[in-house]
Amino acid sequence: MVSDRRTLLADAALAVLADEGTRGLTHRAVDRKAAMPLGTTSAYFRTRATLLTGLVTRLVQLDQAELQTMAERLPSLRTAEELVEGIALLTRHRLTGEGRRRSLARYACAVESVRDPELREILVPRENAGREAVRLFLAGHGVTDVENRTHTLLTCIDGLIFDRLASGGEVPREALEGLVAAALR
Repeated sequence: MVSDRRTLLADAALAVLADEGTRGLTHRAVDRKAAMPLGTTSAYFRTRATLLTGLVTRLVQLDQAELQTMAERLPSLRTAEELVEGIALLTRHRLTGEGRRRSLARYACAVESVRDPELREILVPRENAGREAVRLFLAGHGVTDVENRTHTLLTCIDGLIFDRLASGGEVPREALEGLVAAALR
């Protein structure tokens, strides 16, 4: 159970955004989702902009923690097959359960960030254990321009996740194999 009320409200805002979309994200909806008295969210996040900032900040914290945990659980990546398996695990997680809800919220926030430089700055891809694992794998396989290839590979994976959120189903393993093979060329 989250003890910090601000974090509790940010988590509730994430749930509202995932379940109801950007139009449904109101202070009252967050109060209801958090089972708090009306006006509580407004007391902590006075404007919609501050609510979105709090929500995005929490989303990034959760994503970073998820990637760190996954990196710690997976062995050091030695083969392309191991990298594909790690990416497949991530895509499954991002398309099911709580991971799916966070993915829906993340993409809604990404669209909002087009018009909001503060949100965009918070959402910028961060250094994390997952990114570092991909970078080390590519460098260990002699890939030149590791930074660009890492960014491209992870951006393509993000696009596949978005596609499957919108159209349903899982990310095909063959697509992941093709992306990894292209990153290694």
